[in-house]
Amino acid sequence: MLPIVHHPAYQAEIPADHRFPMGKFGRLAEVLVEEGIVAPGGFQVPELARPEWLRLAHAPAYVDAVIEGNMEPRVAREIGFPMNPSVARRAQAATGGTVLAARLALAHGIALNTAGGSHHARREQGAGFCVFNDVAVAASVLLAERAVSRVLVLDLDVHQGDGTADIFAGDDRVVTLSIHAERNYPVRKIPSSIDLGLADRLGDSGYLDVLDQILDRTIDAAGADIVFYNAGVDPHEDDRLGRLALSDAGLASRDYRVMEAVRSRGLPLVGVIGGGYDTDVDRLAKRHATLHRTARAFA
Repeated sequence: MLPIVHHPAYQAEIPADHRFPMGKFGRLAEVLVEEGIVAPGGFQVPELARPEWLRLAHAPAYVDAVIEGNMEPRVAREIGFPMNPSVARRAQAATGGTVLAARLALAHGIALNTAGGSHHARREQGAGFCVFNDVAVAASVLLAERAVSRVLVLDLDVHQGDGTADIFAGDDRVVTLSIHAERNYPVRKIPSSIDLGLADRLGDSGYLDVLDQILDRTIDAAGADIVFYNAGVDPHEDDRLGRLALSDAGLASRDYRVMEAVRSRGLPLVGVIGGGYDTDVDRLAKRHATLHRTARAFA
């Protein structure tokens, strides 16, 4: 079956009225079992990301501050979470999940995480609900181990992948493509290898036209050995933080186009769920499951 990674620690303890929909991670795992995408007990369970992995992408002092619970209040405010032990453990678990998914993708061609896509975490610190940049850490681990020599990050979350761009600035082994809403967080964009900032309310046809124009040539030019795909569902028309007005069908078409383009070239694909913000956690979890449903055709 399709390798899918999940850890119970993905759901951290934060106040019930917090604006981040933390309950989506546990509910997504339930949805995948209910829909038969994962057999009961069939998830791949990762180890917590090791500190030495985290230090490949993040400043050692910041890694230590997260793990030891010594976060500066200013940084905690930028992240937006109460930096309690369960939040720190969640960050390590989700990052370990993307590392495991990357290893599984190399072995099986495609693998997915039920978390990940924390692309606002920069080398020096986290921000925007992102503590550790799981994709950057996983890519750095594979590069350090010489399991791969070149990496492509396709970031289709509605927000620009500023943290990933920061971490890999000047590293010609990693190509970063961010397709996002231009008038959205972060205000200060850090240049990716390729950035496409889109107009508000673009809709399915306009968005997919842009994707079709850039996807194949980016993959071919990158010459990568593995592709990380941030499949954030916050471009959806009902998302609280999104602005691009994609439908359910539009998100599914987006995911299919990415997977087909990557897998038809024989490249391993690692999928992470990225952002999604809805007060209805059940509806949001089912929206995130679009990634996993679509991937069944490529397993």
